Amino acid sequence: MTNRRTFIAQAGLISAGLALAPELLMAKTNKVAGLQLYSLRAQLPKDVKGVIAKVAQAGYKEVEVYGYSKQNGFWGLSPVDFKALLTQHGLTSPSGHYGMDKLLETGSMDEVNDAIAAAKVLGHTYVTMPYINIKFRKTAADIKNIVAKVNTAAAHIKKAGFKMAYHNHDFELIPVEGVTLYEELLKGSKPGMLDFEMDLYWVVRAGNDPVEWFKKYPGRFTMVHVKDMDKQDNKLNTEVGSGSVNFKQIFASSKLGGIKHYIVEQENFKIDPYVSIAQSSKYLLNNLLS
Repeated sequence: MTNRRTFIAQAGLISAGLALAPELLMAKTNKVAGLQLYSLRAQLPKDVKGVIAKVAQAGYKEVEVYGYSKQNGFWGLSPVDFKALLTQHGLTSPSGHYGMDKLLETGSMDEVNDAIAAAKVLGHTYVTMPYINIKFRKTAADIKNIVAKVNTAAAHIKKAGFKMAYHNHDFELIPVEGVTLYEELLKGSKPGMLDFEMDLYWVVRAGNDPVEWFKKYPGRFTMVHVKDMDKQDNKLNTEVGSGSVNFKQIFASSKLGGIKHYIVEQENFKIDPYVSIAQSSKYLLNNLLS
């Protein structure tokens, strides 16, 4: 039988172990459901406060923002007011998607600096580049230019106390003059300087295996978009667990990939969006992260 002295000693050893390896504790606490708010882009401009309340009610603890502008903030709310709204509903925001066209066009850091300012208020860990316009990625030389500018931005963002992340679609995996943007970004950037938010749907749709990328570049994929693929039409999304993406197989390698945040995103719906996001949250928590 364990006596009180033995219990205290064992508890001390456990505490010491967690102090030496805090990732053991974080691995447990980070397994929450996140939602990319782009999923509710039709609803947010009409009633931002009501939408955020429903996101929390659907079982989410994290949200990833998008669409910030210096003029309009987040759907009419300043970053300070939006942060207060998230806090009111027990939500945090580890990441935001921020447009960076000016960076790619002229090298300007104006949009990056605006993103950093919002990130400071919201408490982000990541400032994430969500998309690259086709006009910037037509040739292999263009891709080389993108990598150079992303590295410059990543260093700037790190100096400000954040990490830069890159979110993919499928075009990054399609060769352009013999090179792919995804490969060039991964091999042309340093671990710890640029992280990757792998959109699992787009990787699978492009005919790639996410786990093979984890094996090739372990630890680089600190966020994933948990987006399922409709079984009848691969151009459509569906609720997590209802489609053809094998999340269980992918998440069995989550430590290899470095996944810390699991963020649901759905771009189109056949059912009520709020019913949909609740169904996805429930499946993610009960069947994939438990």
